[in-house]
Amino acid sequence: MADRTAPLGTDELRVLVERGEIDTVVLAFPDMQGRLQGKRFAASFFLDEVLEHGTEGCNYLLAVDTDMNTVDGFAMSSWSDGYGDFAMRADLTTLRRIPWHDGTALVMADLAWEDGSPVVAAPRQILRRQLERLAAHGLTAHVGTELEFIVFKDTYEQAWDRNYRGLTPANQYNIDYSVLGTGRIEPLLRRIRNDMAAAGLTVESAKGECNPGQHEIVFRYDEALVTCDQHAVYKTGSKEIAAQEGVSLTFMAKFNEREGNSCHIHLSLQDADGRSVMAGTDGAMSPLMRHFLAGQLAALRDFSLLYAPNINSYKRFQPGSFAPTAVAWGHDNRTCALRVVGHGRSMRFENRLPGGDVNPYLAVAGLVAAGLHGIEHELELPEACEGNAYTAGYDRVPTTLREAAGLWENSEVAREAFGDEVVAHYRNMARVELEAFDAAVTDWELRRSFERL
Repeated sequence: MADRTAPLGTDELRVLVERGEIDTVVLAFPDMQGRLQGKRFAASFFLDEVLEHGTEGCNYLLAVDTDMNTVDGFAMSSWSDGYGDFAMRADLTTLRRIPWHDGTALVMADLAWEDGSPVVAAPRQILRRQLERLAAHGLTAHVGTELEFIVFKDTYEQAWDRNYRGLTPANQYNIDYSVLGTGRIEPLLRRIRNDMAAAGLTVESAKGECNPGQHEIVFRYDEALVTCDQHAVYKTGSKEIAAQEGVSLTFMAKFNEREGNSCHIHLSLQDADGRSVMAGTDGAMSPLMRHFLAGQLAALRDFSLLYAPNINSYKRFQPGSFAPTAVAWGHDNRTCALRVVGHGRSMRFENRLPGGDVNPYLAVAGLVAAGLHGIEHELELPEACEGNAYTAGYDRVPTTLREAAGLWENSEVAREAFGDEVVAHYRNMARVELEAFDAAVTDWELRRSFERL
């Protein structure tokens, strides 16, 4: 990717800094949850020092829970090792303006240890490794992610103070594809779209969804790592823009008992000449795509931890909900976990497991690793599901994080693709979340038990 033109070049950045148009540069990397962590630098200091030498960050940033609590069980970072640093090195192909913050640019970082070796459990590095494996086959992956979110008229602070109960959604009813419904909050949607375009993303569309206040903004597909970086920028930026507008939005997989927030991921493959290799000469799927898709099915349960990384993620998987329950594939069949769509150059598959809470780097790494498993073992693709996969008797996707973590931990496919260190690291992440949830007393328990039991 070194030859890719960045949204903002370093020479242009120097000019903007000299003019006083840019005074701050954010250097950030995705953590285990896919959140951006890093530092804000004075732009002149970034150009003089950080651009060439990088900076440091505490290695506990890849060894904490969602609340940023230090937790045990991670080999890379602990109290016994003193919580040292890793190096953050700017990937200048990602440099871009962040128009929703005045005078600000952002650049993504790759992580390395003091000796220069990569931090293999870092999400961006995990994806890079799988893309390198794919490149050894003469292939590149192109990816699109479709993030849904729910907008509330309450601010984030108000939502916190109310324990996220009694919030007012931006729409009161199902507005799926409704132009009237999206028009209600078009000023917010328009600002997000325009600011993302100014940050170098190519906006395709916005539409309403089913849950009250639920919407989706879609961006054009791109090379896999580029799409994941853009996903992280968009997810962070849309929350910041919402906060500036006095509202809030959530990407959590299942906010309530209605439709959850999905993040369907589309993937296609190209050869070294940029030609799609998914469709055969007869217009049907090519043998390579059939092997690649067979690998998705074979690894889907083992890799569910990468697609659904949180306890809440598994609340989406309900029959008849447009979230999948069956390990099945079909042609343009939304009841299946894997949906094949498009024709000719646009032929691709969609993985419907991920929710809005997904870490895109891990999920796309999982898709690539699963596909390579299918190619390298020449797996045969079973027949497509022609009807309702919810009721067709297929193997079921995991129903809990506990089940998914066990499958991941014991998966030979995962260990061959990612290595023992990565498997152990993300198994521990699941353990930490499960122990925290098991110790919590929920509102559900209080309502059922306080008086009546």
